[in-house]
Amino acid sequence: MSRLHIHTERHAMEKIGWLRAAVLGANDGIVSTASLIVGIAASAADHGAILSAGVAGLAAGALSMAAGEYVSVSSQADTEAADLDRERRELAEQPEAERDELAGIYEARGLSPELARRVAEELTARDALGTHAREELGMSGHLAANPLQAAVTSALTFAVGAALPLAAAALTPTGLLVWVTVAVTMLALAALGALGGWTGGSGALKPAIRVVLWGAIAMAATSAIGFLFGQVV
Repeated sequence: MSRLHIHTERHAMEKIGWLRAAVLGANDGIVSTASLIVGIAASAADHGAILSAGVAGLAAGALSMAAGEYVSVSSQADTEAADLDRERRELAEQPEAERDELAGIYEARGLSPELARRVAEELTARDALGTHAREELGMSGHLAANPLQAAVTSALTFAVGAALPLAAAALTPTGLLVWVTVAVTMLALAALGALGGWTGGSGALKPAIRVVLWGAIAMAATSAIGFLFGQVV
């Protein structure tokens, strides 16, 4: 007696929407706030001014990330909606042409003309718009744009990321502030890069090296600018 086993798979692409926003938000929070703190500290500012700049950077950055993600993803959602409306009209006005187009897609992927036609007809009968959205437009449910989700995720993760170098600066004497902030930032970026790579299924080492490298470049640049500004002023 044979038993039917249902095989299900979960792929990293199913998490790409929130994962992208989360990693981007946390990375920006860590790098921008740490760079701001290091740059202000290099200008010989006092401890209070450094912390004030860090808190202001956290608040401004979180709100900026939320607004930017919302506007960007909303534009993507508007484009997707417009494409679906156009596809809906075409299916209503010229169903045969749309079915031929779908069959052509399957034939180009390697199916015989007869099988491609049969697949197109059966899928069209079941869900014409959904099939064309997936096959012709490359749209799928788990990749659909969600502006609010992206905005909230980016703002929260930016704030969490920014809180790490800010806490390091707050708990460290002025004389050691730059070195401790840099060290905490490097460790946080390495952990974030490794976590993002592991969650996305692409491995941990390369993403960790990538984010650490760019974080180091950003902090070096702002530190140099802060030092030169402090010398002039």
